[in-house]
Amino acid sequence: MWLQTSCDLGFEIAVPTPFVLMLRPRSGAQQWIASEQYWLSPSVPVFEFTDVYGNLCQRLVAPVGAFRVHTSAQVMISDSVDRAPDAPFIDVQNLPDSILCYLLPSRYCESDRFGQMANEITAGQLPGYNQVAAIEAWLRDTIRFDPYNGDVFLSAIEINARQWGVCRDLSHLGIALCRSLSIPARMVVGYLYGLQPMDLHAWFEAYVGNRWYSFDATQRAISGGYVAIGYGRDAADVAVYNQFGPALLPAEKRVSVELGAPPSGAN
Repeated sequence: MWLQTSCDLGFEIAVPTPFVLMLRPRSGAQQWIASEQYWLSPSVPVFEFTDVYGNLCQRLVAPVGAFRVHTSAQVMISDSVDRAPDAPFIDVQNLPDSILCYLLPSRYCESDRFGQMANEITAGQLPGYNQVAAIEAWLRDTIRFDPYNGDVFLSAIEINARQWGVCRDLSHLGIALCRSLSIPARMVVGYLYGLQPMDLHAWFEAYVGNRWYSFDATQRAISGGYVAIGYGRDAADVAVYNQFGPALLPAEKRVSVELGAPPSGAN
């Protein structure tokens, strides 16, 4: 499946403002970036780096006035999301070093507070993938997905108490439940073809069977169409932009995911 993704952000800048952006998807096992565009208006010096989670980030200082960011990409992805019922739990002592950070509590995922609850949700399940699938199903059936009210960042404990949230919130709770069972879990932010209403999206991945698998409790049937931009322990690590100084929200935001055609010469 070929997808054309785009994200446009517009800001009104009152004072010169440092930004760290995370808007460039990377090629990997689940996606191939055939081409991309990235421009700023007005043009300013940009310094790119890779953060500790492997995400491509850009540092810049936005000048006073209207400031626009545009990014788009032509991406090839699988038509479906890999599933692996019965994929085994990996003992902590056998996990790769780079995975260990995804076992620990983090700012929005207080996994040390969910042990009993996670065990109740996954009772009778084979350790590993089946436990995560049970958590995904429980989230889908228990926590109401409301895509319109995500201005306040809440933790897993707060979402469990409130019983509703946006995609980011359901992912935080799913991650906390997985980690409480010693299953590494991380948040992903990116695009989803066919998402309603269209916006940037968040889901989570769990490490079982010696690889990462995707889970998304906001969708009744998880299928293809996911394009990842960033990975991290929780939402604090995967913000598509961080701005430093007086609080600033986008004056404009447009996200698009459409079916695309392969580049010339591609199959």
